[in-house]
Amino acid sequence: MAASASLITAGLLSVPSLHLNDQANHVRFGAMPTNTLLTQNYKALARNSRRRSRHLSAVSKISAGEETIVKESGAAKSGNDIGILSIHHVGLLCENLERSLEFYQNLLGLEINEARPNDKLPYKGVWFWVGSEMIHLMELPNPDPLAGRPEHGGRDRHTCIAVRDVSKLKAVFDKAGIPYTLSKSGRPAIFARDPDANALEFTQVDN
Repeated sequence: MAASASLITAGLLSVPSLHLNDQANHVRFGAMPTNTLLTQNYKALARNSRRRSRHLSAVSKISAGEETIVKESGAAKSGNDIGILSIHHVGLLCENLERSLEFYQNLLGLEINEARPNDKLPYKGVWFWVGSEMIHLMELPNPDPLAGRPEHGGRDRHTCIAVRDVSKLKAVFDKAGIPYTLSKSGRPAIFARDPDANALEFTQVDN
């Protein structure tokens, strides 16, 4: 009998039933003390369970509120662990670097990473620090259309930046006349676009 794991709903776990009537695990009921019979039953059950549930050894249980989720962890441990740590940078295209500098450097206040010179690249660009990660702004033709994009940047490809106070950024955008939309879920987040229609999300996080 093939054992199988299933997703858990309402906190209930479905497990394969184990039968003890296999020839190798047959438990003889005879004139023996009850405690001996129970001991043999438990031993047979354990042997049967070990054999028929070997492939479940990679199954891990994760508590998610009141529900328990069973997931196969074999894929994560299949030898493809290449050591991903974090996002290093996001590359964004711009038509005019000076115009984009006005937005990213002067309006948002991002600092340029001077340690990454662009003189070795065949196009103009700049690296901005965003916490410990970066945005690489590149002056290249943008293949994406500027018109017809979703009004709400959350429904488009977007880069998300964590901020301390969304209300302060909202005031900056209001003063500069930058269009924006707020999070549809009601959480403290604001969506805007740079001069090349690249969508940006700014989400408020606790310190």
